[in-house]
Amino acid sequence: MKNDAILSLLGLAAKGGNVLSGGFQTETAVKSGRARLVIAARDASAGSLKKIRDMCSYYKVPLLLYGNREDLGACIGKALRTSVVLTDDGLAAAVLKKAGAGAPPAGAERRDARNGENESI
Repeated sequence: MKNDAILSLLGLAAKGGNVLSGGFQTETAVKSGRARLVIAARDASAGSLKKIRDMCSYYKVPLLLYGNREDLGACIGKALRTSVVLTDDGLAAAVLKKAGAGAPPAGAERRDARNGENESI
């Protein structure tokens, strides 16, 4: 795992109990209104990303494509993870700030912090 500010914030959030991970927990958190930010791995399958994008857009939850499955899992002390959910407003805002994304609405274009590319989500 790389020494990375966003991944470090995710690790801190996990220790504080403010992280949910995996497909089922992501879906439950988004649909119940607990999710403040969904972070999806860039190397997730096209089907998984479509499902996450559509769900976040419909429920108006910000989505950030970041890192890979290995890094997302390792930073929270788990195995490979396709998606991670932050349930705390402050931590979600801090991650978006580090990513250079501010707090745009779901479905907006966000800047990928890893390589500087803009991506419509």
